[in-house]
Amino acid sequence: MFNKKLFCGAALVALASGAASAQQNDEAERVEDTVVVVGQTTNVLIDADQIEQFQANDLADIFRQTPSVSVGGSVGIAQKVYVRGLEDTLLNVTVDGAPQTGTLFHHIGRVQIEPELLKEVELQAGAGEATSGFGAVGGAIRFRTKSASDLLDEGQTFGGMVRAGWFSNDGYKGSLTAYGKLAENWDVLGSLVYVDRENMEDGDGNTLFGTGGEQMLGFVKLSGEIAPDHHVSLSYEKREEEGEFGARPNWPALEDDTFFPAEAERETLVANYRNALSDAVNLDATAYYTVSEFRQDRFDRWGLYGAEIETFGFDLRNTHRFGAHDIVYGVEHRSDTVTSEYLADDATWQYWAWDPEIGAFEEEGSLWAGYVQGHFQLTEALLLSLGGRYDSYDLDLITYDESTSSDGFSGNIGLRYDFTPDLSLTVGHGQAFRGKEVGDAFTLEKRPGRLRIDPDLDAERVDNTEAGLVYDNGRLRVGASIFSMKIDDVILDQIGGGAAPQDSIYYENVGEFETSGVELRAGYSWKRLSADLFYTSYDSELNDRDAEGYEEIGLANASGDQWNFNLAWTPVTSLDLGLNVRKVEALDNITVLYRGVEIGWIDSLQTVDKPGYTVTDIYADWRPDAIEGLRLSIGVQNLFDEQYRDHASVADYGNIPGWEGVAGVYEAGQDIRITIGYDF
Repeated sequence: MFNKKLFCGAALVALASGAASAQQNDEAERVEDTVVVVGQTTNVLIDADQIEQFQANDLADIFRQTPSVSVGGSVGIAQKVYVRGLEDTLLNVTVDGAPQTGTLFHHIGRVQIEPELLKEVELQAGAGEATSGFGAVGGAIRFRTKSASDLLDEGQTFGGMVRAGWFSNDGYKGSLTAYGKLAENWDVLGSLVYVDRENMEDGDGNTLFGTGGEQMLGFVKLSGEIAPDHHVSLSYEKREEEGEFGARPNWPALEDDTFFPAEAERETLVANYRNALSDAVNLDATAYYTVSEFRQDRFDRWGLYGAEIETFGFDLRNTHRFGAHDIVYGVEHRSDTVTSEYLADDATWQYWAWDPEIGAFEEEGSLWAGYVQGHFQLTEALLLSLGGRYDSYDLDLITYDESTSSDGFSGNIGLRYDFTPDLSLTVGHGQAFRGKEVGDAFTLEKRPGRLRIDPDLDAERVDNTEAGLVYDNGRLRVGASIFSMKIDDVILDQIGGGAAPQDSIYYENVGEFETSGVELRAGYSWKRLSADLFYTSYDSELNDRDAEGYEEIGLANASGDQWNFNLAWTPVTSLDLGLNVRKVEALDNITVLYRGVEIGWIDSLQTVDKPGYTVTDIYADWRPDAIEGLRLSIGVQNLFDEQYRDHASVADYGNIPGWEGVAGVYEAGQDIRITIGYDF
């Protein structure tokens, strides 16, 4: 693991590279690239070509080549994303500006996206600038979808894409996308995607029971100009997934286990508006509405149970440019309502309820913020970034008449100095503030007379410091970055209940979380060949001990050091070949069950191991010159059939009596993927 003494001694050395951050410049969205200084060299941009070449089907595929990101769980509905060890619950995750908020069930993931729709994915690792949005404790992930203008060739008024894919481990995928111009300044895009998967096999040929399922997605996006320099877009997405999963989908299931029908659904409506009227007026507004649902039929106990999160809000900002400088200022609001309820007949669930008179539960959260971020080109070589935001959080437990609120200021400062056009140094410090947000919908129910939230709960306050040095002359690129982040007053729901008035799910401040590490990169591009090597190492610790995804669910997960090697070769203009090798080093003797000892579930602390693994992926993407529009993609994920459990999953507790069933699901073994597509 990363040596802290080395980190302190290297603090003046500097910053790591990743792809430079960029903002979308869709006709109906961002005006132009937004300068980002704090954390700039560790930001990553993943474009549509990368996503399509690897025939991405889920979150793990999208981030397969991103060293600072880990995705645990081979079950799509249960996948969780970790950035530098922090779970996605501490990230600001948006789709076209619409946040993906809350947790429906802590045994499933909260982020679902169809890779087929994506124009790009932007990762901001670590707390950054004031424009990052609510709750960007560990950074932000911004998914941006395609528009018709991204796909139409010059002079083209109508087009479409058809894709049919098969994967050996085990299923198929089909999609149909049509797009075209409705008028001179208006266009529309519509897409349908269907995925059907059977149970997968791990690298040893063992069936991963409960990993099959069906997914269906519909998407439509209208973009246009209501007047010169006044652009709008409206998009609607509906995603459905269903299957039969274990009681805890992110834990392994055996063939003779009971599987329960479950279904998830998400609908998102987003409206974007922008104008570019003058240097002083560049207005950018986003309004959104999202509703997410999850239902599981626990027919062995309380029957059908459902959860829903409804979110709406807006972000209104303006960019004022003067000379080489700019200031962005704005206000944003978000409202979250989370509900859960027993959906079976009363007689079925009342036996299981803590209060048989109450069968439905509700919480509401309201967030407001104002922010300002400035970028000042002090000299030709020196750029100063300075900003701050003020956040206000209010949470009401409607069913139980409890509430909590908090507000606070966070600031940031950053410098970028260009020694030469090819060599840049970046140093920055960013803060973030996060109060208590709506809780896990499946755990909203509580015992009578107990408290769910500590009356003296404090908000989380985050400090993130990064420094980096990057050299890039167009062929050779070398970078190094160091970072250190601390979260004070971490909010976590502890396992198990104590004496009244504490409930079994009880949100309280549990201490201090720290992560510090290094990212290194070296790469070179020839005329038709490019190669990149990445190294990432970080510690993720809660109160000076390694975080683990079972006890620290909703917070963090420790991972071994990671190496990534990417090779891309274009032997002819119509053919792209690629190789990705990811090596994760073992992380052993992780001390666990601190909370179990504290509440008397077990007598002493235990240890678990996370074995290392190496996974190799290859792809070929062919666009034959003889048939314009035809595209054939062939890829092999996990080429050498490695059996492994991703470090972003829960470790294997099977050696601890009483915890034998606690573990993450093994990842899929070798998967040959073939996709044929035609663009017209």
